[in-house]
Amino acid sequence: MVSFFPVKGGAVTEHSENQFDPGNLLEAARQQATHARAPYSRFHVGAALWSDGRIFGGCNVENASYGLTICAERGAVMNWAAAGSPGTPLAIAIAACSTDSGQWVEAMPCGACRQVLNELPGANQLVVWIWDGEGGKSTTLRELLPHSFGPSDLGIEEG
Repeated sequence: MVSFFPVKGGAVTEHSENQFDPGNLLEAARQQATHARAPYSRFHVGAALWSDGRIFGGCNVENASYGLTICAERGAVMNWAAAGSPGTPLAIAIAACSTDSGQWVEAMPCGACRQVLNELPGANQLVVWIWDGEGGKSTTLRELLPHSFGPSDLGIEEG
């Protein structure tokens, strides 16, 4: 069972055994989607970032000025950063539900979120889990964002 403990800026889940479980991560993403504020698209997205034995949650928050909308994945990264950027993120799970149909749908991160994830330490090894309505599918950030532009292109080392 995943338990959420509210903290400033979002939710953090402590994992008692400090072991990665994709099922827990996917369930955390589904729970985060229930907190989304999506009055325009009615497309609720949740994300859960695994790092240092903890899950950092995020949900999409829409704005009438669409460019100001915050995606779930970026929300999870912000919560991780607000907690002091503990550890190296190893995985992120994403779950999306259309409130029009009431169905969970497979949704990959948008380009902006892929770029933000690309800036995380260890991004080359980051696994992306997607809830498809019945279970999880996994891929890597490298597969989603090949030939990416990042800090190394500016002469900046990771870390």
